[in-house]
Amino acid sequence: MKIVEMVLNEEIDRQGVYAVSVVNSPAIEEDWVALNRQYVELKSVDDEKRILMGAALVPNKQIYRKDKENGEFYIYFSSQTIRKASELFLKRNKQNNATYEHMKEIDGMSVVESWIIEDEDKDKSKLYGFSLPVGTWMISMKVDNDEVWSKVKEGEIKGFSIEGYFESKTELSKDEYVLDEIVNILKSIQ
Repeated sequence: MKIVEMVLNEEIDRQGVYAVSVVNSPAIEEDWVALNRQYVELKSVDDEKRILMGAALVPNKQIYRKDKENGEFYIYFSSQTIRKASELFLKRNKQNNATYEHMKEIDGMSVVESWIIEDEDKDKSKLYGFSLPVGTWMISMKVDNDEVWSKVKEGEIKGFSIEGYFESKTELSKDEYVLDEIVNILKSIQ
């Protein structure tokens, strides 16, 4: 099965992340947590804060895709593309664009925090129980939408999923991808 790297061309205004969707089954397979005053549990929520925190994109995470034109394949985003996407998202004022399950636009949702994990051990995400790699794009989203908040409390919404336009850069086989990852790890050690 092919593995395709997704990239951004900043020259094209349309490219980048244009919305964050709240979903039951995030493609990046990372749930978020609902924040309360004292501690964090996946289903423990606080009606006062109404803030969700989680990963928007995880670097090099293979995301399964299937369509009629290309069949089955995986996509992934490099940490460089993720950083660029997170910056463009805010620069282009997209932080209030939200959807439910990629199908319905919803109001009352705003990304109020956005950061890239720089250090796995000292990052704010660790404080909330996440164990994600350097280069992960984390967001916190304020939920002023009562219907969405009800779905959060009922466990129907479990994570974030981005909506955006990207270009395909390279196609690799599984073996080529693993070899490329090993080379990148070795380069980062030197």
